[in-house]
Amino acid sequence: MSDLAPPLRWTAPGQIAPIAEESQLPEAWWQAIPFDRACAIVGTQAVAGRLADLAVAFWGHLVLGDILPLLRFSDPAEAERTPETLGKDVVQKLFSGVFDRLLEPATTAVAGPAQQDKPLPELIDGVFATLDERQRAIARDRLYAADRATLDELAQRFSVTRERIRQIERDLRDHVELWLRGPEAAALTAHVTWLRGRLGSAAPADDLTAAVPWHRAELRTLGIPAWRFVRTLLTGYEQADGWLVAGGADDLREKTRQLFADGPHPLTEAVTMVAQLGVREDVAERWILAVPNLRVLDGHVVPWPRSINDKAEAVLAISGKPMAPEEIQERIGEDYSLVGIRNQLTADDRFLRLDRNKYGLTRWGGDEYLGIREMIVREIERAGGEAPVSTIVTNLTSRYDVSESSVRAYSGGPGFERSQRGWIRVAGTSPSGEGGSYQPRRDVSETRRSFRSRDGRWWHRVDVNAEHLRGSGSPLPTGFAAHLGMAPGGSLTASSPSGDVVISWHNQPTMGSIRNVLADFKASEGDHVFLTVSDGGELLTRYLPAAPPGMPPLNRALYLIGYTAPVTSELEGLRLIGARVGLPETATREEVLARLRERGDRDILGFLGG
Repeated sequence: MSDLAPPLRWTAPGQIAPIAEESQLPEAWWQAIPFDRACAIVGTQAVAGRLADLAVAFWGHLVLGDILPLLRFSDPAEAERTPETLGKDVVQKLFSGVFDRLLEPATTAVAGPAQQDKPLPELIDGVFATLDERQRAIARDRLYAADRATLDELAQRFSVTRERIRQIERDLRDHVELWLRGPEAAALTAHVTWLRGRLGSAAPADDLTAAVPWHRAELRTLGIPAWRFVRTLLTGYEQADGWLVAGGADDLREKTRQLFADGPHPLTEAVTMVAQLGVREDVAERWILAVPNLRVLDGHVVPWPRSINDKAEAVLAISGKPMAPEEIQERIGEDYSLVGIRNQLTADDRFLRLDRNKYGLTRWGGDEYLGIREMIVREIERAGGEAPVSTIVTNLTSRYDVSESSVRAYSGGPGFERSQRGWIRVAGTSPSGEGGSYQPRRDVSETRRSFRSRDGRWWHRVDVNAEHLRGSGSPLPTGFAAHLGMAPGGSLTASSPSGDVVISWHNQPTMGSIRNVLADFKASEGDHVFLTVSDGGELLTRYLPAAPPGMPPLNRALYLIGYTAPVTSELEGLRLIGARVGLPETATREEVLARLRERGDRDILGFLGG
């Protein structure tokens, strides 16, 4: 039966067997025994029923004529419909009708004159041999051309009207279709039926050219390769992006994407899955690579969405182990900056920092890497308020990529103190671990150049000047430093792709050099950098170039809080500014201006006329 139904040849036997098996027939009977023998054992209806079950289960998107090509001769109209639209019972009835006719005893016929077989290109040439030069030119340059001539071009060439060219074109189509319905075209019709089975539901367009050697032969009457004529006989196939696709490329692409909507699949398994859609296994991987939003990664087919976050999640899911941002960037292989990838890994709850420079998926579980100082605090808390330095060193160096010298240096630095027995504890706490945090005179919401983003994180704006570009340190407002968890005498090291940035608090909070960060952005004097420190100790940054000349005052004010989208009114702008400085959405214009005055944001006030 596999000779009658081409999809049986390119669908995996493991998919067919559970549906097509018959206890009275041998294993893989559809390709092991002759069709008429199978029908004699279990009956035509049973064989048609099994083929109908397979059509509904696996080939519902194909037209029936591609599943059982003989149906194109017995019922051309129904042959263009799909199992999805007809249902199993109707499909079985149609298949059964074809099988019954096929198995009818042959009637004795008067032998006709023997006809000598001709090569198919010669047979096709015979269709056009009786045409005049104008008809052949229209066939060559319009019906079968790669770049079709327009009606106007042909009308001008032959000094006739566009309508006359259209009529000749119509007559040519009728001439070819009439010939195809006759006995002389039987060999070509059989070849096209075989070709549909070979191509399947999708095949590289080059497969048509290479299917048989004579496809490349030139038709003497038209001066074109024979495959161009054959291509017009493959009705129902769309040519898109170098592929021939049965039933429409967009539809098959979407069905392919849906196969992998639940996540990654091994490539070998994916090939079998795609073969269920009628794509030959030998071209299935190429088809997958040609479908937008899918990608083959480390031997797996993965959904490949647009956002960098989703792509990073897919890369980690396939890897199954923590990876460095540099490794993730390499696996993604697209034009994403390392800074951007780091920021997204830090900000997105789907990711968890599991080592100094390693990230995993939160669903894997595990302890988050918080930075050496914060992890020392965690170890002290787990020990009940104080712990030996040697124990902390052993615990941290065995689990994370940190050195013993670094752990000991942090343990002896600001923020920790020795207990009577020589263990360490958090400075200012009792042995039970209780202690109070530093309370600044001004809260972060009352601190100049500090702004809250929509996710609740507070950022500090640095207005770039020559000192920053030279590498000098700069003061940090007390309220913002306290918001980062600092206190007098302490220090905080924030990591960035450009190197660590140290914030220390002696007489006042001071941020070390950010010259390397500015160099990454190619920043100049007058530009702005918004920065904060994540819970994991990452320095997060956002860069804005100096505002362009001519920007309206309200937009200049919004620019200074890091907001660059357009607004429809001053009321909306004031609402946004109020939210960024910690006020409720109901705050009035006067309340927003008053808060800005209290904070000392005179530059923003100037643009608001306050």
